Amino acid sequence: MFTFHATFVHKICDFSPGLYKPPGILYDKGTLHIKKVMQMVYQLIFSPTGGTQAVANALAGGQVIDLCDRSVDFSAVTLTGQDVAVIAVPSYGGRVPEIAVERLSKVQGGGARAVLVCVYGNRAYEDTLTELADTAQAAGFRTVAAVAALAEHSIARKYAAGRPDEADKAVLKDFWRKIQAKLDAGDATAPALPGNRPYKKRGVRSIVPQAGKDCTACGRCAAVCPVGAIDPADPKVTDSSKCISCMRCIAQCPVHARSLNPVLVAGLELALKPLCSARKENELFL
Repeated sequence: MFTFHATFVHKICDFSPGLYKPPGILYDKGTLHIKKVMQMVYQLIFSPTGGTQAVANALAGGQVIDLCDRSVDFSAVTLTGQDVAVIAVPSYGGRVPEIAVERLSKVQGGGARAVLVCVYGNRAYEDTLTELADTAQAAGFRTVAAVAALAEHSIARKYAAGRPDEADKAVLKDFWRKIQAKLDAGDATAPALPGNRPYKKRGVRSIVPQAGKDCTACGRCAAVCPVGAIDPADPKVTDSSKCISCMRCIAQCPVHARSLNPVLVAGLELALKPLCSARKENELFL
């Protein structure tokens, strides 16, 4: 069973990287006084190609709960009001990926404070943050901050290439300090977020990666596919009705044998050029 509880017993100085350190830890002539229970930071991440994970890591560390892993019983993931959850997803056509909504909805938020992160490839994120906030609230989280951040586009990879870059990471690191200060002050107010209700209509993601002649049938792609669209008995077969065009199979293939039709990619890059060419910056909501 895949279970998380936020009532762990910690060693006195066992501060893992990225953990939120609450107020009330004082030193008096070498004596440690603890006035409050240490809080845990969890990363609830849907990051098929790694860009969203990179943004979340630049913002804060924490124990990762992988929303891409279809083997996990997400209803067994339980947090409490002492915890902080970084909930990070990519924007798919201005919406939260449906499978991420489904899995996040099963988590028991327990009043944990949530920092929402939507990551997009330099086009737009539209209603993603609003939908993510609604999903988190329904799961029992309290939103205290949010970020709309940039990462390399998962299909048209020339856009936002190399992001998050060092400038992005500095911005995110500084924002985490501000979030910590808000939490230290006991402020759990929700920020105003951009987006519409009802959300924009979902688009159809129909670009399906294919296996080439270099495929060794190792099965890695089938094992990591978030929706089980690839036949584990024959990884060259993909169920296009299940595929969500997340590109995880391409990112995870050990011999780089999976790819997209280059004509389709070129057409998409051309269509996105007016919207994606200029550099966009991270948007922070506190």
